[in-house]
Amino acid sequence: MRRTFVKTVVAAAVVAAFGGIAHAQQGKPVKIGLLATLEGPFAAGGQDGMRGAELAIRERKGVVAGRKIELIKASSDAKPDVAVNATRKLVEQDKVDIMVGPLSGGEGIAVKEYSKTQPGITFINGSSGAQATTLVNPSANFFRFNTEGAQWMVGLGKAALDKGYKRVMVIAEDYAFPYSQVQGFMSEYCRLGGKVPVKAWVPLGGKDYSSVIARIPKDVDALVVVLGGADAVNFLNQYEAAGGDKPLVGGSITVSQDILNYKGKRRDSLVGTIAGSPIADAYDAPEFKKFVTEYKKNFPDGYPSPSLFALVYYINMKAALDGLEMVKGDLSDGQKKYREALQKMTLKTPVGDVKLDSNRQAIGTTFITEVVKDKQGNLYNKVLRKVDGIDQMLGMKKEEFQMGSRDVPNCP
Repeated sequence: MRRTFVKTVVAAAVVAAFGGIAHAQQGKPVKIGLLATLEGPFAAGGQDGMRGAELAIRERKGVVAGRKIELIKASSDAKPDVAVNATRKLVEQDKVDIMVGPLSGGEGIAVKEYSKTQPGITFINGSSGAQATTLVNPSANFFRFNTEGAQWMVGLGKAALDKGYKRVMVIAEDYAFPYSQVQGFMSEYCRLGGKVPVKAWVPLGGKDYSSVIARIPKDVDALVVVLGGADAVNFLNQYEAAGGDKPLVGGSITVSQDILNYKGKRRDSLVGTIAGSPIADAYDAPEFKKFVTEYKKNFPDGYPSPSLFALVYYINMKAALDGLEMVKGDLSDGQKKYREALQKMTLKTPVGDVKLDSNRQAIGTTFITEVVKDKQGNLYNKVLRKVDGIDQMLGMKKEEFQMGSRDVPNCP
């Protein structure tokens, strides 16, 4: 009886100790690091990305499963090394529990690699969209709930041919995300008979596009422009000044609200531009309309409609918080339960359900859009087509799929 009594007391003490730890953890704030580009060519998009992430937290009044969300922000400038240094500070000095970010493609690949050195922290993407982040040497603790750059372009090749654009020139920034966007476009476009006689890869943050404009062949039907932020604005202004009149096919970041709202004459020439994107300003689903309404209510200093960056950061932050709710705020045991919940969840988003594949990469929805002008003179993207359930292989067999690069695909 004495032994039984001692065992019972010890067992009770152990239960009480672990119960106390669980209770303490439940009440302790969850630190979430948030990284976006607030400097450099994508600064405007990064600011809107921050708005989207904050909106997801505000919807829950800053509390999940009884635990307050403590948000710690950091900035980069679209350079991979800067993004890693900012992430390292958040993880190693600020001691965040969960990391959300970064924004740009090259940054995403670099932060994914860094995540492998921090197995006790869960990393969730911001808006970076390079294929290689999850297709090449994926990290067990890096999750991406947004579809990526190539997935965003599925259907655009056919749409361009339907417009009569049989020959196009590609003008894109020279890093991982535009490689993905061009691959997503050209894989379909070339297969259906389109030709791309010239590709011009330009440096990120470039100022002078005169040499690129001089190379535009007279016999191409349109320009496929995959430039974002200040780069897109600089190109559009210089192309107009040079008398350019080719119609445009846009990359996702080329027709986002941060570009459609810049002030310039060439801006109106974007009307009629078709593009592929994870967002369409005029999408009429109730969930999306609610998202837009809440964005405007919370951020009167934002755009007339949320940008691509606002939506995608919102989606990834929502995933982080929904996962916390599913495990009742439990981040113990190296966040094992939390990551299992993230992997298995079907995430409800303003643009449809998202599930993850075995590489923790989103399978989701893409829109084919066209830029139009409303009665107030604002530009927005209307929906031409919605494509659901796009995986990272873009519907191709694994043996047929080739990841995008400067030279792949090729159909001169």
